[in-house]
Amino acid sequence: MKTAVAAPVLTLAQARALHLSAQGLLARPRRRARKPDLLAAIARMQLLQIDTIHIVARSPYLVLYSRLGAYPQTWLEELLAQREIFEVWAHEACFAPMSDYLLHRNAMPQRAHHWAIRNAQAHRSSSGAKIERLLEHIRGLGPVKSSDFEREQAGGGWWGWKDEKRWLEAAFALGELMVARRENFHRVYDLTERVAGSVVPDWNTARLDIATVRRETLLKSVRALGLTQARWIADYYRTKPRLRDADLDPLVEQGALLRVAVKGWDAPAYVHPDHAAALALAATGRLRASHATLLSPFDPVVWDRERASEFFGFDYTLECYTPEPKRRYGYFVLPILARGRLVGRLDAKAHRREGVFEVKALFLEEDVVADEALIADIARAIDDCARWHATPKVDLQRCRPATLRTPLRAALRALQSA
Repeated sequence: MKTAVAAPVLTLAQARALHLSAQGLLARPRRRARKPDLLAAIARMQLLQIDTIHIVARSPYLVLYSRLGAYPQTWLEELLAQREIFEVWAHEACFAPMSDYLLHRNAMPQRAHHWAIRNAQAHRSSSGAKIERLLEHIRGLGPVKSSDFEREQAGGGWWGWKDEKRWLEAAFALGELMVARRENFHRVYDLTERVAGSVVPDWNTARLDIATVRRETLLKSVRALGLTQARWIADYYRTKPRLRDADLDPLVEQGALLRVAVKGWDAPAYVHPDHAAALALAATGRLRASHATLLSPFDPVVWDRERASEFFGFDYTLECYTPEPKRRYGYFVLPILARGRLVGRLDAKAHRREGVFEVKALFLEEDVVADEALIADIARAIDDCARWHATPKVDLQRCRPATLRTPLRAALRALQSA
């Protein structure tokens, strides 16, 4: 008879450490980043969400910075142009490793519910002939940008886009076009056969059955998260339905997932076997978080509000789409990670021409004590981020608690004068 092995029991701090370890946020980088490190970080996360807001660095650059430290932002575009990564609708619009192209292509039926896919299908139905002519234009004349087409009128559609932009985006969302490269962060579209077809054998003929796609996306989600409850897994790739523990029983029995307990949680958690060594370290208290950095609002650590609340006791909502009078914290607020905790958030703006990194407001969580060590961690996180933005002068304005402002300003001055 096979003897049952008792599931490890982790404290919440140990569970957080395993999560951050999997995400590449446990410890400060030991050396300067190299371009292959960007690809490795994207592969580790599986998905790197894209957003265009650039009050500070655009989100994908900032997510990578939080893990790798300072690096040239042009490296991300170079990876895209070199076909090492590609763009796809998954969690939302994301970069993903080109090695996962076939998985994403075969996952299209699972994503039919996604708002972007539904919009794309509606445009394909209503404007199919025009989209076909646009595809023929690209086939004959080569890659295009939306700006290559004159805008006839404003308003309507996705974000007020002109017709050609909507058609390009529809063909992209449905896999007929890909983003060949970006120019000043603007997409340059080309036929999928010329982008994926140049690097992925059998790009259009290889088939993965639905069960394989579901299994692979599930396992990749758990590996990216490090440790997760069943109910958080589907959100990572925006699949449906939300999973239950019973759905994961076969994978646990096969050894494809490890089931563990976390003190204080009323549901079990799951770990990918690739993290077995890190799990053992975490269970004995030897996996210790030491990194302090600023996170993007679209970082995988916080993009699931429920998960961020369970892991960190951190209630995070992006407020850039909230009317200004109703905002609690600010337009584009960055969570502050310090030694395994989300200790606060700051509303920042990089004034690149003036070389100033403006911190309009900084808020500590109510249960966080601002001792000397934490103030030093926060100051270094802000200073490092400001220097990477080429805005080395930090202008710290309002703090909550107000008593934090004076010692934090002093710590920042010390770093800037060093």
